[in-house]
Amino acid sequence: MPTLKTKIKEYRENAMMKQNELAQLVGVRRETIVHLENGKYNPSLKLAMDIARIFDATVEELFEFKD
Repeated sequence: MPTLKTKIKEYRENAMMKQNELAQLVGVRRETIVHLENGKYNPSLKLAMDIARIFDATVEELFEFKD
């Protein structure tokens, strides 16, 4: 079963942004960002697009399914 890999932490740290700041910008709790960064949560398409927009990136740049 493929797993979702994310570069959210990398992009967030490069932007010098804290988890709670990103969470506020996209309207979720900080714990959701933690779970996303740890690969324990698959985001909705809307959330993935909102996060990508924050970092001026594409969804494909931030998220990837790996076997």
